[in-house]
Amino acid sequence: MTDDDLQQPSDDSAEAHASPVRARRWRRRVAIAGLVLALAVGASYVGTAVMHVPPPHTLARLLTTAPSEQGELFAAREVAPAEQPRALPAATGEALPERVSWKGKEIPLEQVLTDTHTRGFLVLHHGRVVDDWYADGVGDTTRFSSWSVAKSVVSLLVGQAIGRGELSEADRLVDLVPKLRTGKGYDAITLRDLLDMASGVDVAENYREWWPFTGTARLFLSTDLPGYLVDHRGLRFEPGSKGEYRSVDTQLLGMVLREVTGSSLAALLERDLWQPAGAAAAATWNLDHDGGVEKAFCCLNATVPDFARIGQLVLDRGVVDGRQVVPEAWIDRISTPAPHAVSDWGYSAQWWHPEGADDDFTAIGIHGQYIFVDPDTHTVIVKVSDHGTEQDELDTVQVMREIAVHLGG
Repeated sequence: MTDDDLQQPSDDSAEAHASPVRARRWRRRVAIAGLVLALAVGASYVGTAVMHVPPPHTLARLLTTAPSEQGELFAAREVAPAEQPRALPAATGEALPERVSWKGKEIPLEQVLTDTHTRGFLVLHHGRVVDDWYADGVGDTTRFSSWSVAKSVVSLLVGQAIGRGELSEADRLVDLVPKLRTGKGYDAITLRDLLDMASGVDVAENYREWWPFTGTARLFLSTDLPGYLVDHRGLRFEPGSKGEYRSVDTQLLGMVLREVTGSSLAALLERDLWQPAGAAAAATWNLDHDGGVEKAFCCLNATVPDFARIGQLVLDRGVVDGRQVVPEAWIDRISTPAPHAVSDWGYSAQWWHPEGADDDFTAIGIHGQYIFVDPDTHTVIVKVSDHGTEQDELDTVQVMREIAVHLGG
């Protein structure tokens, strides 16, 4: 063996020496990557807490949960069923049309329901169930998210408070909720402006799934709704000068009801609507956080038959078993379009009068939620869905009108 052989390590020994070095380097890199990831995750949780929105794992679940089921992801306050549920008897000798008009074609009604991702569908005629339909895995005891159908329910609660003399449409918002006072144009907003989506409050009506941190999407996620309302008191236009759909208006109505009555919206709903309407199942109303305030503009979770009971109460002009539950004057209010259109449709006190409406009107929520009321034919139709954000709304209402005409007066 030469001296050079003694001084130079073999290839095997060099490789053996290098392997632990590379291993240590990889371990350091993995450790650093893990630390960076941990810091990023930690920062995301801190960031969402600072922003007053749910933690990242809840936000991730929102992206994979059907809209009709998202009520299960948030804190909620329960609304007890009626002690004496109101029966919804079956109609006799009546049936829905087998085919309806849909975008210029005659197709089976069931195809419309499946194509619009319907979860539940129920038709009442003269207070009797003509037919109902449910997607696989759900039924008449399943709770579904209302989305903006809740706005129309809030309207009924406001109408009741006005009937009791606790509120007036001419009341100024800041007189009812003094902590919102600004000393500026915002202070001119009236209850009427909020009811008819004419407040001008500058909170954009956006529904961005991948960046839900502005406008209504942020309102939906907020874990501090009172703080959100205080922080968003700018105006887009003079209150009462025009109509523009804004979910924040309904949230402000909820704040008014809570301030004036001293009760939560869930408690008001249970006492003043759910019990007298004869709701058969418990409902829930989502909150901004555990023990917090209700998301007035959305997020009432109930069964299809109980949504139908609310529609029937409205159809019956606020009367249940001879008792005037909602003032008749308020039924006139919601069934008569207000001066300013909203999104080119008639609108009045949180109820829609879609294009082509005669006497019919409807509660509408994004993703295809409806309580349709047609006094002329004594028809109520409820539809809950997982459809697009504002997809096919007029086409769907036209199908409901066709069903109502088919059933007749």
